[in-house]
Amino acid sequence: MASFTLRVNGESRTVSVESDTPLLYVLRNDLELNGPKFGCGLAQCGACTVLVDDKPVRSCVTPVASVAKGGITTIEGLGSVERLHPLQRAFIEEQACQCGYCGNGMVMSAKALLDRNPRPSEREIKAALNGHLCRCASHNRIVRAVQRAAQEMRP
Repeated sequence: MASFTLRVNGESRTVSVESDTPLLYVLRNDLELNGPKFGCGLAQCGACTVLVDDKPVRSCVTPVASVAKGGITTIEGLGSVERLHPLQRAFIEEQACQCGYCGNGMVMSAKALLDRNPRPSEREIKAALNGHLCRCASHNRIVRAVQRAAQEMRP
């Protein structure tokens, strides 16, 4: 067992876990952040995606020790029910997520995309979200949600 102080959603949080414990388990079980989902456990579906230093990371296969010095952002860190992030609002308005399986990962990867490219093309949006599985086949609505958020977020 080791002690790690993680910077999650702007707050320092200390956990005692094995160094190879997947970040997803720490987020969900120790820190009670349930936005990142367990999907496949093999980094294939994207449901567990979080941002580490503003880059999308599959938390189900990322050892906690490897991100202990980075800034971790989960979907809970983007906005609140009272004050949604533009991506969260756009996903709701476009009805982009039906079952909730892919939503966390799609939003987090879209956030990373829009942070580095505020005017992505449809092709760039699809490339950024490639590798995220959506069971409901909501891909067109998801792309529209990202486009809507991008437009709203522009200065």
